[in-house]
Amino acid sequence: MASIDERRAGFKRYKEDVARRGKPFYPYAMFHDTVMSLVVVSVIVALAAIWKYTSLLGPLYAEKADPGTTNFVPRPDWYFYFLFYLLRIFKWPASVILGTVGIPTILLIILLAMPFVDVRRERRLSRRPVAVVAAILVVISMGVLTYKGATAKEALAAELVSKVPTWAHKEGFANNPTAVAGAKLFAESACLNCHTYQNTGGSQLGAPNLTDIGSKHLGIDFQIRHLKCPPCETPGSPMPSFAGFSDEQLRELATFLEASKGNK
Repeated sequence: MASIDERRAGFKRYKEDVARRGKPFYPYAMFHDTVMSLVVVSVIVALAAIWKYTSLLGPLYAEKADPGTTNFVPRPDWYFYFLFYLLRIFKWPASVILGTVGIPTILLIILLAMPFVDVRRERRLSRRPVAVVAAILVVISMGVLTYKGATAKEALAAELVSKVPTWAHKEGFANNPTAVAGAKLFAESACLNCHTYQNTGGSQLGAPNLTDIGSKHLGIDFQIRHLKCPPCETPGSPMPSFAGFSDEQLRELATFLEASKGNK
């Protein structure tokens, strides 16, 4: 009861202070916030329209993306670098949901709940050690994750290509030149950004481990069709099309995949 009476007394003092020296939050400050929000949204819509229908802000489209490129490494915008690096920490498929959705959501819920949990009138930093330490840890964590995400290095194609002889020996296709050529193309084409092969790769977006894909005996023709149009053969697949590859390259990749039956 004492706590309720204290809150009521504080609210009464607030009302008296507003009546003497200022204006209440509602409706004055809320009206100003609403107007400013409308201004910001209007500016964004205007800039989007200018970009869409004029060339003042640059071209609407640049060159079409080439899924067969071997030198482009996709990176997120800078404000997602912390999440980008979390994916490196939680790189196992079963834990990806924890790093990308679980942890950020839990922290956001805690942040939103704080004003309702901590209702003390005390605002001096020296009297709020838990809140101060938590805020410092959040800032440091976000800063470190953002920095690590910005400076993270992807495995270079040359480093991956150097693994091909080891792959060929373990998988048993060292005497198959077409499969070896496909393995090199596989290493150069950023396939390992998503897939995993012989304990190397990313395991992103649910991409399967291809170490023993050949043991399923899907066939060369299926592999080529899948490379050309992944969603056609596997509905819902986020894998990009590699139809830009030549017929020879597609056959090399397909041969490599079919020759990958696990460690010999």
